[in-house]
Amino acid sequence: MNFIDIINKKRNKQELTTEEIYFVIDQIGKSPDYQFSALLMAICLNGMTRRETADLTGAMLYSGDIIDLERIEGVKVDKHSTGGVADTATLILVPLAASCGLPVVKMSGRGLGHTGGTLDKLESIPGFNISLTQKEAVKQVNDIKAVIMGQTGKLCPADGYLYKLRDVTGTVQSIPLIASSIMSKKLAAGTDAIVLDIKCGSGAFMKNLDDARELANIMVDIGRQLKRKVTAVITNMDQPLGTYIGNTLEVMEAAEVLKGKVKGDLYEVSLTLGSEMLVLGGLAENTQDARKMLEENIGNGKGLAKFKEIITAQGGLPYVLDDYSRFKQPKLKKEIYLKEGYVHGFDTESVGRASAALGAGRTSYDMPIDYSAGIIVNYRIGDYYDASKPFAVLFSDDEDKMKDGEEIFVEAVEISDKKTKPVKPVIEIISNI
Repeated sequence: MNFIDIINKKRNKQELTTEEIYFVIDQIGKSPDYQFSALLMAICLNGMTRRETADLTGAMLYSGDIIDLERIEGVKVDKHSTGGVADTATLILVPLAASCGLPVVKMSGRGLGHTGGTLDKLESIPGFNISLTQKEAVKQVNDIKAVIMGQTGKLCPADGYLYKLRDVTGTVQSIPLIASSIMSKKLAAGTDAIVLDIKCGSGAFMKNLDDARELANIMVDIGRQLKRKVTAVITNMDQPLGTYIGNTLEVMEAAEVLKGKVKGDLYEVSLTLGSEMLVLGGLAENTQDARKMLEENIGNGKGLAKFKEIITAQGGLPYVLDDYSRFKQPKLKKEIYLKEGYVHGFDTESVGRASAALGAGRTSYDMPIDYSAGIIVNYRIGDYYDASKPFAVLFSDDEDKMKDGEEIFVEAVEISDKKTKPVKPVIEIISNI
């Protein structure tokens, strides 16, 4: 089998065989980067069939470790988001689902660019440890039903290699490559079922519904072919999901949701995803019953108690959820006033970039971040803003960063004289069950 012949075949829009795809992944470390780059570009331009995409997922899945979760009783359900702004759902739905008895092993990542990372948010909690071994994670889930941690072991090294090439060859946006990258890592994490949060809109990688729907269908189909239950929820990212953007700020908003004090889009998306998780896990017959279970555990405080239990188990100090002054506090605060009118829209990606510019995000994985930096946005699309109160409040530790963040944020908001309809947070649900 010859790598150049495979490149030519995909360049000519022909379908690769299963054997050819596994051969390509086996060539990592043996063939030069430029051949992989050429193939990635051919895939980006000409696409892949559902079968090719599933085979690529399987080849990457078996390129490294696969976590063994058999020692955890019950159906293990994972959740993955394609990334957005103020997307704090993991910190809400993991403790909520666990409080209902669902075992949850959640492996999360760090933020990069305009999207926030769950691990960064958790590390804003004093003492919180995201680095657990597989043995420690299994024990914690058997003890308290949930763990939220960084990736352990050498999961999908082939995906790591290909992603680095995609990042520098203009091939990140390929839907088959996105789908296989996400699904290979999720399947390697050893869970029985997966709930996917596919973001769609100005703050998402999928800017329009057609692309989001295509990505959702492909990943659900991969699950079917690899014998995993998968449900994809397409959610709106035309505005920040929550109203608090930044690491500490998002932990605070998650706590407020679990205390029953905050509803809105973040609440709705979290409960929708959590309901699907309970159904996949066999703890509820339908999403209506599942939602009632989640709402009940917000009302009786079990969801918040479970979040504190997770924090304690992983070395963190849970009292910060009751006294937010115990978090690191920002040195600078600035209120933002805009012209009067209806909130017509956000360039949500730019809102995320504004938060990163304030110090809450990073442009490289080894870049330090300011946990206290971020933005509180007080208005949503469709609201009337009378300019008597601040539209938003910005936080930072640095004057120059505050100036940069303000400039980006102000340009990201559109105010109109005409009333605009509010956006629906949940757009569509696609499942293979």
